[in-house]
Amino acid sequence: MRALVQRVTRAAVRVEGRTIAEIGPGLLVLLGVRSTDTEADADRLADKVRALRVFDDAAGRMNEPVGEREVLCVSQFTLYADTRKGNRPSFVDAAAGDVAAPLYERFCERLGAQRGAFGERMAVDLENDGPVTVMLEL
Repeated sequence: MRALVQRVTRAAVRVEGRTIAEIGPGLLVLLGVRSTDTEADADRLADKVRALRVFDDAAGRMNEPVGEREVLCVSQFTLYADTRKGNRPSFVDAAAGDVAAPLYERFCERLGAQRGAFGERMAVDLENDGPVTVMLEL
């Protein structure tokens, strides 16, 4: 599993022009599921995101986890794009929808995250806070 974690002041997801999820200050997580990922991987990565210390403490240092802030998670199979050959990305490492969807749901549930629409074409609107963007991989 791969997660691109962005600290945001706000984020929203729209499908066909309709907002389906939005958050204030917190984390926007773009989640990619690999064909070999398991439920244990989903749990481990969700726990890692929950504990990731990317918010400022009283001294202004990135030292606090998400805590009570909000989280929005969007499925993003393109995180597994392989561009080593040619110019057209290959997605052979990305899990098929029937494998990825339950792991995405499990990850979101464990993290208490609002969700995008799995498998849909989404418009993601965000305002970076920092910007702070971290890549996590299991």
